[in-house]
Amino acid sequence: MRKNVLKVLISVTCLLMVLAVALPMMTGCGPGTMKIGITQIVTHPALDANRQGFIDQMAEEGFVEGENVEYDYRTPEGDMTIAASIAQKFVTDKVDLILAIATPTAQACVQATEGTDIEIVFGSVTDPVAAGLVDSWDKPGGSVTGISDWADVGTQIQLVVDIVPDVKKLGVIYNAGEVNSKVQVDELKKVAPAMGITEIVEATAATSADVLAAAQSLVGRVDAIWIPTDNTVVSAFESVVKISEENQIPLFAADVATVERGAIGTPGIDYYQLGRECGQVAARILQGESPADIPVKKVDMTDLFLNPSAAERMGLTIPQSVLDKATEIVGE
Repeated sequence: MRKNVLKVLISVTCLLMVLAVALPMMTGCGPGTMKIGITQIVTHPALDANRQGFIDQMAEEGFVEGENVEYDYRTPEGDMTIAASIAQKFVTDKVDLILAIATPTAQACVQATEGTDIEIVFGSVTDPVAAGLVDSWDKPGGSVTGISDWADVGTQIQLVVDIVPDVKKLGVIYNAGEVNSKVQVDELKKVAPAMGITEIVEATAATSADVLAAAQSLVGRVDAIWIPTDNTVVSAFESVVKISEENQIPLFAADVATVERGAIGTPGIDYYQLGRECGQVAARILQGESPADIPVKKVDMTDLFLNPSAAERMGLTIPQSVLDKATEIVGE
């Protein structure tokens, strides 16, 4: 009888030991696993690259998905009501940190986490001060900091002038509800006159479904079109390409990923590298540093992407002097 009881106890002990090892492997989450919420306003290549760069850098920093980190990735696809719900879910789940990609989702997360101790790293936010995310670039304050995708608008518009030297009326399509886009359009209005551009013609799109109509409204009214790093417009960028090609309107954009999608070109930043820098900041926070003391950083503009085939479809040839400066020529 005692032998039978002893056998049962040994069997139960062995089973518990097996479960202790197997369950974390089955769930992918051990007892010390950190949970990180990731949200981006829409799906498009630049923001996707930001997210992947973050995950890759976090792994290099020792925070490996499936080992000691669990990611909860969600996108509202431009719907701010859903964006707010996602942010609130992260709060309810008591995540250890949030990566908020793009201005609207960062704003939703900051609002939802008010009064909690959840810290936020943002990425692909043009002006975090204007967006109300931080107190200042150098001293963010609070529980939020991150990496900006601020790009020099003057450098971008200079490319337009270099390729379309007779441009006088420049069209711009953007979502007036995106603070990041408003900042860029305001900057465009400041730098354009010195480059010989006499008029900025604005067309706004509140949703991706409005982008085609906004592009159509510029036909016959502009010499070229420039698109800022606007999440709404970039998510429906092919609509603008279609109108530009059909009507021979040169199209430029601030996001390097749009060049492969049909823009003539842009100087810009590497969003994958931006994501890696977000990962570096997140690792510092998870290791004990306060976001309040980590300055917001701007990523350097290091790239010049050009698409000669897109230019030809819009009735242009990119000058050789401009091609010689390219870091990447699409199609070669």
